[in-house]
Amino acid sequence: MSNIRKAFENGKAFIAFITCGDPDLETTAEVVREAVKNGADLIELGIPFSDPTAEGPVIQGANARALSAGVTTDDIFALVKELRRDISIPLVFMTYANVVFSYGSERFISTCKQIGIDGLILPDVPFEEKEEFLSLCKKYGVDLISLIAPTSENRIAMIAKEAEGFLYIVSSLGVTGMRSEITTDLSSIVKVVRENTDVPCAIGFGISTPEQAKKMADISDGAIVGTAIIKLLEKHGKDAPKHVGSYIKSMKDALRR
Repeated sequence: MSNIRKAFENGKAFIAFITCGDPDLETTAEVVREAVKNGADLIELGIPFSDPTAEGPVIQGANARALSAGVTTDDIFALVKELRRDISIPLVFMTYANVVFSYGSERFISTCKQIGIDGLILPDVPFEEKEEFLSLCKKYGVDLISLIAPTSENRIAMIAKEAEGFLYIVSSLGVTGMRSEITTDLSSIVKVVRENTDVPCAIGFGISTPEQAKKMADISDGAIVGTAIIKLLEKHGKDAPKHVGSYIKSMKDALRR
């Protein structure tokens, strides 16, 4: 069984996204530990990329800051190795195909396995083109996590049938970012997912308040939050960990209600 399943074993999962190296790797490590301490069930670690096409301005800014601070993929691998000394919850990387290609796909994915990364999200790789990564992910036991968007429509069942780890359901069209309301008919997407797989699904993009998180988790198996966390890092810098911790606690408390 995939280690990622553990995130969904104790009720609704809260999934936190953190860009590695913003403002520095020491702060990233502290934020991860605070997130875990305050109830995060799974953490998506973003490997910075110069052209993060799925991201809105807030996470784009975090990518730019991390890259200008000189963070490398090897630095992030070392960070995960260190985190794994005391953190056991599932960890996944979210990055772009180019990052994996330029490192060497097999070298990248085999290193993920060695350091304890459970899954990989590549938002710029369409479902139909995942095969070149999927075979390596299967070889090394790393889940390749699929995304389902409001535009997936007649592809939802097909994507769900082949899902691994968890399914990332994108709540809205466009890029990541906080939204005042989410109007997509997500219940009907989740219904098709449930009919085709028992792999858990979580909803992300646009969630920033405890009320939104609760609403999304009521429909699905969990809520994914990135931009609101990155905004706290942007505002507080090296002092962000305690603020992120209390924010995550408020989100997880809402999911428990």
